[in-house]
Amino acid sequence: MLSKNQIKYIQSLHQKKYRQQHGAFLVEGAKSVQEVLQSTFRVSLLVATEAFYKENAHLTDRQRIPVEIASPAELERIGTLESNNAALAVVSTMENQPLLAEPGEMALVLDDIRDPGNLGTILRIADWYGVRKILCSETTADVYNPKVISASKGSFTRVNWWYGDVARFLAETSGRSKRLIYGAFLDGENVHQLSFVEDQPLPGYLIMGNESNGISAAVGQYVTHKLTIPRFGGAESLNVGIATAVILDNWRRRVSVSPTP
Repeated sequence: MLSKNQIKYIQSLHQKKYRQQHGAFLVEGAKSVQEVLQSTFRVSLLVATEAFYKENAHLTDRQRIPVEIASPAELERIGTLESNNAALAVVSTMENQPLLAEPGEMALVLDDIRDPGNLGTILRIADWYGVRKILCSETTADVYNPKVISASKGSFTRVNWWYGDVARFLAETSGRSKRLIYGAFLDGENVHQLSFVEDQPLPGYLIMGNESNGISAAVGQYVTHKLTIPRFGGAESLNVGIATAVILDNWRRRVSVSPTP
């Protein structure tokens, strides 16, 4: 049975300042909790229904994770999901480590992506297309926000991220080695016609900008290849998650020999 202090602590993690203070975040729902239990993240507490615990005891017992049994109603009361009939995990955050794209690798750069749902979707898209590194501006939504974790559908366990001054990062890396920096703009080159293949040996970065304002001037000055997704209808713009998927799909179709089975 959860104590009052445990409930207070778990509920405090709904807010960014307490996630940062405690170095912990919440993972909720059967699928996401199963994913995190099998990942490199450290789980400090699992609150689960008896049915979920029995089904996944081999994961929790092996790692000696403290477990508290709760009803679905209790899970919903302490968590953020409207419906949770399985589990909630308290997980330690990862150290904020700088990330560099390797030769032939594509990394994502997110410039002021504010919507948690969009960020979670982008994590899922990155995971689908085998992109493992995401560099986030300091104004991008908190990756540990419960809405981001939920929208990623477990993909947060298979991608790495770093938060910092992305303009400064791009400026500092510009002199170290040759690399390609792609950016999504309205007036760029048609992504359907871009080769990608001839540039594959070089490290690559794909910058996606703010939902309303696009890529900022401070970051955009480092773009070497402007891309655009051609419009055939009357919509004013594309959701940033959808745009990320379209560009990564075009990139993958040109550089991959075969998909993962």
